Amino acid sequence: MILFENPVMQRELITNLRTHRSFILMLLYQAALAIVVLIAYPQETRLDLVDESSAARRLVDFFFVGQYILASLMAPSFAAGAISGEKERKTYEMLLASPLRPIAIVFGKMVASLTHLVMLIIGSLPTVMLCLPLGGVSIYEVFAAYIGLMVSAILFGAIGLACSSYFRRTAASLVVSYLVILPLVMVAVGLWLGLANLGQLRLILAVTLFPAVAMAAALALCFNTARRLLYPPDVGSGGGEVIDLEREQEKSVGLIINREQFPDRLFAPPRRPGLMGENVNPIYDKEMHAELFSQGTLMLRLVIQISMILAVPLMAWLLFIRAEYTGYYMIYVIIFNVLVAPVFSAGSITNERERQTLDLLLTTVITPWQIFWGKLLAGFRVSFVLTMFLMWPFLLAMILNSIADVNNYFSKWPSLLAFVGIVMMCCVTNSVVAMFCSSIARKTSVAMMVSYAILLGLYALPLTLWGIADAFSLDKGFIDATRWSALSSPMVACISVPFDLAGKSSPMVDELMRDWMQVFGYYVTTFLLTTGLIGLMLALFRNRWTLSWREA
Repeated sequence: MILFENPVMQRELITNLRTHRSFILMLLYQAALAIVVLIAYPQETRLDLVDESSAARRLVDFFFVGQYILASLMAPSFAAGAISGEKERKTYEMLLASPLRPIAIVFGKMVASLTHLVMLIIGSLPTVMLCLPLGGVSIYEVFAAYIGLMVSAILFGAIGLACSSYFRRTAASLVVSYLVILPLVMVAVGLWLGLANLGQLRLILAVTLFPAVAMAAALALCFNTARRLLYPPDVGSGGGEVIDLEREQEKSVGLIINREQFPDRLFAPPRRPGLMGENVNPIYDKEMHAELFSQGTLMLRLVIQISMILAVPLMAWLLFIRAEYTGYYMIYVIIFNVLVAPVFSAGSITNERERQTLDLLLTTVITPWQIFWGKLLAGFRVSFVLTMFLMWPFLLAMILNSIADVNNYFSKWPSLLAFVGIVMMCCVTNSVVAMFCSSIARKTSVAMMVSYAILLGLYALPLTLWGIADAFSLDKGFIDATRWSALSSPMVACISVPFDLAGKSSPMVDELMRDWMQVFGYYVTTFLLTTGLIGLMLALFRNRWTLSWREA
């Protein structure tokens, strides 16, 4: 029943693997890996295959690191909605009432969620085999890396499945899964690259210690998920959609959100004691006081705690020990907002479609302008305030760093303002892109995944191409072209910001001007993109039928 005759696994496999999306994803995944190898492949006319090739080792390391990051992004997207999706479809209680054992349900969901991802990983073997004839890499290292990829995919899937059992919405379980997986990915990639010169030790760790720890953690998470299925704390459909926040605060462990105090009231405003004011936007008021927090504050509390635990050591190391790498901390803040913003904005319109209330909303006397700005500002406010929680330690550290270096006190402030401006514009763009996807999609899960795909294409893809061109010493013109094509990426803009303007010699003036032009180009590109999407959405809201036709 658990393995060979598991109806849950059979149904999920048929549903997942027979869709057009699975074939398209396989094609895009293989094409992306092939393009990476093609760009980074050694360009020499003649290769010396006798000596070990450092370029080949860098290529294989880059190939596996890229696959590892892709696996960490894709595994939660397959598993985080396995159980929460049953709750959203109102089939959770029927599943629990079936004669299946809880461990069989969990195992079936787990295998079905990860089968497609494992197929993608195995399908990349022919591509990596093209790198082996270059030398410098043992076939045993390749198999060890694939073992690490497989085990990591299982662990990430178990994390996504566990988070799915704690939340009623797939969006909440997805963002918490990403925040839990993010530090694990950072540590694993750091160890893999740090042990590059110790191939034997890396090989032993990859096939012994790491699989044992990861599989033990995955099994523990699966048994915990099965226990929650056996004794579900959140079963009950009658009136169970709205959670009493006061009761939740009494039972909560750890961080408690008090909507009456600062700074909690910035993203979770207190309940309105009286009637709504005359000049208040009713859509914005409904979203902030009821819609965004109707499922409780567990997700918000976890997001704040995990992000602050990660932010403090990163901020201390980057700003006080390696201050010249401050831009990488800004990239962490941007990644955090990329994960969080679609959670609060990608469901702004699709939630109305799923509840079949969009036509009712569009036929009210509320103006399209009020509907648009009410939906947009509500989601942006929460994600922006949560992101700013990661910025105030940075601002404090920058002030202390500037005071300690009195002679160059004013030299760091242009860079500080540039970092803050990049993060703020990125927050606006992320919310606008997520709401745009919500306007054209039918389901919230689809809108979220499309939002993540667009943001990754705008932010991470240009940075990856630039990194490949620079790491493998390709043509200088190609390197400059990839950098200037990354004007839409705030990550490239953060790396380009000069941290300290003091003591720069005259030959570096041209380099400084190029860096600042990169930052200015990001501002202009992002402004045009954001205003264009806002104008397009306003046109959709003015022509109300263009929004409601997708409900049919």
